Amino acid sequence: MLPFSYNEIHETLQRLAVRIQTSGFEPEVIVAIGTGGFIPARIMKTFLGLPIYTVGIALYLPDHSTLPSPQKIQWIDEVEQKLSGRRVLLVDEVDDSRTTLEYCIRELLAHAPAALGVAVLHNKQKEKRGALPDEIAGYWAGDEIPNVWVRYPWDAEDIQEHDQQVQLKASSPGQ
Repeated sequence: MLPFSYNEIHETLQRLAVRIQTSGFEPEVIVAIGTGGFIPARIMKTFLGLPIYTVGIALYLPDHSTLPSPQKIQWIDEVEQKLSGRRVLLVDEVDDSRTTLEYCIRELLAHAPAALGVAVLHNKQKEKRGALPDEIAGYWAGDEIPNVWVRYPWDAEDIQEHDQQVQLKASSPGQ
């Protein structure tokens, strides 16, 4: 298990926003993949100053098992009017199997954005089941991480316990 603090996440997203801004890709709106992408997208809004739309895509069940394929839980009302012809930055917390990202990217591309870029807080270093379509304008990961279960503070039931785990990680050799 790999826990991250809010401060670590904030700093990673700040660096990620700078990389996106200097890449030449100029997004007009952010689309957050929920539930994990909500908080990273909101922090990214602070740095990029863009409006956020949200979509809900489910792949993982509460017991951490996976569904056979991603499923829409929530989608953008009038998506064609809000995204067609606009430069969109899709944000999620972790690129794990890539199946959720691929699914969401293909759904968004069907609504003719001018360009679609993808930003994830963390990319797990592992073989992916999904693929990034050639049509995306860019892919940015805040940090590359090992293939372990990630614990984000917004998933913690006890934030003090979570912060203690983060402190243990910081004091462990090799961290």
